[in-house]
Amino acid sequence: MSEHLISSKHLTIAQIKQIVDSKCEVKLSEESRKKIADCRAYLDNKLASGQEVFYGINTGFGSLCNTVISNEDLSKLQSNLVKSHACGVGEEVPAEIVKLMLLLKVQGLSYGHSGCQLATAERLLYFYNNELIPVVYQQGSLGASGDLAPLAHMSLALIGEGEVNFKGERMMAKEALQKCGLEPLTLQSKEGLALLNGTQFMSAYAVWSLIKSHQLVAAADKIAAVSLEGFDCRISPFSANVNEIRNQVGQINTAKVFRELLEGSEIIAQKKVHVQDPYSFRCIPQVHGASKDVVDHVTAVVEREINAVTDNPTIFPETDEIISAGNFHGQPLAISLDMLAIALAELGNISERRTYQLIGGNRNLPAFLVANPGINSGFMIPQYAAASVVSQNKQLCSPASVDSIESSNGQEDHVSMGANAATKCYRVVENLEKILGIELFNGAQALEFRRPLKSSTVLEQLVADYRKTVPFVQEDKLMQPEINKSISFIKTI
Repeated sequence: MSEHLISSKHLTIAQIKQIVDSKCEVKLSEESRKKIADCRAYLDNKLASGQEVFYGINTGFGSLCNTVISNEDLSKLQSNLVKSHACGVGEEVPAEIVKLMLLLKVQGLSYGHSGCQLATAERLLYFYNNELIPVVYQQGSLGASGDLAPLAHMSLALIGEGEVNFKGERMMAKEALQKCGLEPLTLQSKEGLALLNGTQFMSAYAVWSLIKSHQLVAAADKIAAVSLEGFDCRISPFSANVNEIRNQVGQINTAKVFRELLEGSEIIAQKKVHVQDPYSFRCIPQVHGASKDVVDHVTAVVEREINAVTDNPTIFPETDEIISAGNFHGQPLAISLDMLAIALAELGNISERRTYQLIGGNRNLPAFLVANPGINSGFMIPQYAAASVVSQNKQLCSPASVDSIESSNGQEDHVSMGANAATKCYRVVENLEKILGIELFNGAQALEFRRPLKSSTVLEQLVADYRKTVPFVQEDKLMQPEINKSISFIKTI
């Protein structure tokens, strides 16, 4: 993939992953360039008459909406907006998220309803393509009037303010622009609002979380199948008929995946002494399936959002309208990100329970999965670590979207807190990787005690690849490096 053209074509999460992975150049299509230019020309003509007042274009912001600004001060109004709203605090946003913010902001501007200059959209793409990454902070957005503070930090570099990370160095944006042979932009009327009003901070985190989620739900199935074999479980809970009568799509598909993963296994085919398996194994289709259904739902919501215009006011040249409304409100993302965090946390929750079952000394497995328990603690404490992370995920799943704090002197009296939902979900995703890495560490160890029986071809290959990185544990050793290697490995499956 040599380049991607931003256009009105529906942009998917899968396409964004391909854009990111291929490191291709992103450009505006001719269609988008024309829409941006036409909207800007319409706005300039509209303001030239000097007869009408439009929120944020020739008025103050928030509760200052009734203060009219003269035409001579419209540019200063917009640069003041960007500088005054750059009030982010806390940790830096990872560079990969900031790059997504840049990409998604240009996508939103490209529809020709925001009034930005073509030069502004192109400068944002220059930042994206040349790894000139503005320094943005995680805290400061209420997720309602757009992601004001983080988008302000993203936009500061356009006017030569703030800090950036460029070619491995942190520097002032003005210095980075000079190194690139660029001058700071002069923002025109409405442009500050076009940049700051919008949901691209929340959306960028959501896109990142969904890209990871699609990979992790597939990895969770494979890892659970290894554990299931290690615990000598039954295949019957994965039968087509019993799952199909539940009518849940994710459940039906998950059962099918497990039948395919376990096909040809000698372990699953052997006669079982036990009648039933614990819920963490028997209810995998129901639990994993429910999480997959949420991932699919949230993907649909987020894809609608990244293909939308979310700034304010919105300009409609074709109908001669400039409408002040509320497309910047992040409630669709806030609720969806809370749901996604819960769904992913539950994948971790049931994963840790499988780990717990594997170390209990049941079904002819040694206690703590080590040949000489007592002198060896074996896999006792990796389960502690997983339990700790699972518990943190539970705490992170307290919903942000049911919270609201009045701001801007009561003008913004209901906010989504979607930015907090986004950053919490990011942490849940990272925690899920750790939990699944620990489960695979245990599941692969347990599988060795089923020898000489073999699992399916698919799972045997998975474990063989894993063993190139993480060896079988014969006796107590330093476990943390092995856990880290296990966590890294699951990012590849």
